[in-house]
Amino acid sequence: MSIDKRKSLGFVGTLALLGTVAVFTNAPSAAAAECGYLFDDFSYSSSSDSSLTAHGWTPRSYAGGPGVPGATWSPNSITFPTADGQKVMQLQASTDGTGAGTNHAELYSTQKRYFEGTYASRVRFTDAPVSGNDGDHINQTFFTISPLNGDLDPTYSELDISEYLPNGGWGETGPINYQTTWYTYRAEPWFADNQHSEQRSSLNGWHDLVATVANGHVIYYIDGVQVGDHSGKFYPRQTMTINWNLWFIDTATHSGGLSTYIQQVDWVLFAKNQALTPAQVSSKTAGYRSSGSTFADTVDTTGGGCTNPTNPPTTPPTTPPTTPPTTPPAGSCATAPEWAFGSVYQGGQTVKHEKSKYGDPSGPASGDGKHLWKARYWTQGSEPGWTQQWEDLGRC
Repeated sequence: MSIDKRKSLGFVGTLALLGTVAVFTNAPSAAAAECGYLFDDFSYSSSSDSSLTAHGWTPRSYAGGPGVPGATWSPNSITFPTADGQKVMQLQASTDGTGAGTNHAELYSTQKRYFEGTYASRVRFTDAPVSGNDGDHINQTFFTISPLNGDLDPTYSELDISEYLPNGGWGETGPINYQTTWYTYRAEPWFADNQHSEQRSSLNGWHDLVATVANGHVIYYIDGVQVGDHSGKFYPRQTMTINWNLWFIDTATHSGGLSTYIQQVDWVLFAKNQALTPAQVSSKTAGYRSSGSTFADTVDTTGGGCTNPTNPPTTPPTTPPTTPPTTPPAGSCATAPEWAFGSVYQGGQTVKHEKSKYGDPSGPASGDGKHLWKARYWTQGSEPGWTQQWEDLGRC
């Protein structure tokens, strides 16, 4: 996550224990369309392994937030040991209580190309340091994010699939874990517009973290149990990167010496435009491993026309209409205004717009030409062609 304060406008409940069974109302069938996948089980030799960057990952090396000012972000803080018989990615962070003596770690996808679908990763959280005194405000994360294009950018998108604070932070005691779906924020003076869920119990050990982004809802799961359902304006509005980082919120509770913490990642899976159940995620990853596959990426090469399912009718109409409709459509390209990212649209309103090539409204156009779009519900800063907020009514 790129933000080091947490004040939220939306809170959707607290789960003290993960002990109920999730119910899937729109689970895809086992024969769901192959829309493209990313799978990686992090079988690399080091952060300088050429295959790591060739597979689309960047170990962070630049300075800056979040966390302790003056801290170092070093690719050397990312290693690939063997744990429980499997190669894993390991993030390591340490602090002696000073900015100069603090080291953070982050790995992120080089391309900002992930949007609707299923995000999943098997992550090992830790409650205590591997060496040194305990008690630091350490943040262990798995998230997706887009750049913030200025204060209160209405197209900003971020999904904190898990932020685990074993010793607390941001004024909260630990352990506590957050799922946060962001609309936007402003750094100075601080203002956050997001929706979050939280769990107040230890997550020490391995956990399967899953988030589905489909049909206007972001649904979060831990080990197959639903822990959050965020929707409305918080639904992401553009493509994002996939990230993990390990960092200290502050040094307020450091008690001397050098303390070192780790977080491990077994695998990551992204299923493009498919809302998989956690069981289907487990089956898919097991299939890759049983076949001996350590990396696969068909996100940009498979299912170009694949879109999120909208539960089409199971039977066609019994009789076709014999006459054309007498009522004109809700709008036309001749009368619909151009889409503007700062404007608010209500359900049923129409606009014309040529979608961007990469999900960035200020970036290059797709080359598909302008289409007529109808808002499915209230929306702002949600680009037609990239989100479920808009229905495509055809080319102008």
